[in-house]
Amino acid sequence: MNPNWLLIRQILVCASGTLYWVGVFLLAAVIRRRTGQSANLKPQTAKERVLWSGWLIVVVGWIVQPLTVPDIASGPLFAMISPLDQSVGLVAGALLIVGGQVGTYWCYWAMGNSWRVGVNRKKAICLVTRGPYARVRHPIYAFQTMMLLGAACLLPTLMSVLLVALQLVCSYFKALDEERYLTNSLGSSYASYRNRTGWLWPRLTSASVERGVTK
Repeated sequence: MNPNWLLIRQILVCASGTLYWVGVFLLAAVIRRRTGQSANLKPQTAKERVLWSGWLIVVVGWIVQPLTVPDIASGPLFAMISPLDQSVGLVAGALLIVGGQVGTYWCYWAMGNSWRVGVNRKKAICLVTRGPYARVRHPIYAFQTMMLLGAACLLPTLMSVLLVALQLVCSYFKALDEERYLTNSLGSSYASYRNRTGWLWPRLTSASVERGVTK
């Protein structure tokens, strides 16, 4: 691979990971200032601590891997396996990253002051069903996966593939925990919402759903 094109790919991946996670912490600070409440960045249970550890690996890998990928492979985890044409991989990766970041901001807008990282079982909650949440229950995880797939297109290594897989595993178990809590808290209203929406992508047979925020 041309060293100049490799450098562009490295910059795009590193910048996307940095921008994404800096945005998470900035939004947490904004939520605290607006509401006086924590965005629940600190894990509350042993299960959450395990999941947070997995996401920490994803974060570090996303941001740091571009700094370790040479033009000529130096190890199996960081070897450029290059399954895509160089120009196709660059364009696809950039589009996935930009689309995932824009989609994430859309989710932040839809959630408003209800956005949280973790579940706080001591606080009252409301069910957000506007924006992407009208059709998908966990769109933030979907857009994060999109960005990591984009990073894998830009830097096609075994490490990139493992990061996508780990993110999906963490998202799956985090989503299960959130849905269990919401089902117990909201009962039939959440069950109805769950029946008409998809997990990471819309249900093809889903009927149009109510817009707005319901409590």
